[in-house]
Amino acid sequence: MANTKDIVYGLYNDEEDLLRAVKQAKADHLEIMDVYTPFPIHGLDPILGLEESRLHIAGFIYGAIGTLTAFGGMTWIFTKDWKQIFGGKPHWPVPSFIPITFELTVLFACVGMVITFYVINGLGPGVVNPTIDLRITDDKFCIAFDKSEVNAAAAESFLRSSGASEVHSKTI
Repeated sequence: MANTKDIVYGLYNDEEDLLRAVKQAKADHLEIMDVYTPFPIHGLDPILGLEESRLHIAGFIYGAIGTLTAFGGMTWIFTKDWKQIFGGKPHWPVPSFIPITFELTVLFACVGMVITFYVINGLGPGVVNPTIDLRITDDKFCIAFDKSEVNAAAAESFLRSSGASEVHSKTI
């Protein structure tokens, strides 16, 4: 396979140990390939230098498209396509548009954000992502280094000295 990577990784038992290790790796100018955790860790993103996600902006745009679709569609239906005034009701009944407009806003935002998330992260049907260690989805925390980016011996030494309970090498 052309996209294989040789990695060295360390498993930690506690998120505080992981945070200290990531800070130390950054201070030692070691290039971290990725950090894997079984749950979100508060404060990890700024330490890694990751930017805030812009997914919420996409969600707002999708929601606005849903709002315009619902309100515009019902306006066109009730004022142009199927004009009927019955029972003294108004020609353009805006308050009755609110429930459908709300529902389409939420629907467009949710579906759009899910599709955007899957496309950006390379997920979807038929995609097989390599698993470094099954325990990182359960109770272990992991720092992984790409051997082509860092000296493997230095990375292993760093992982052992930073409190990793296990250190392994693997090709993914």
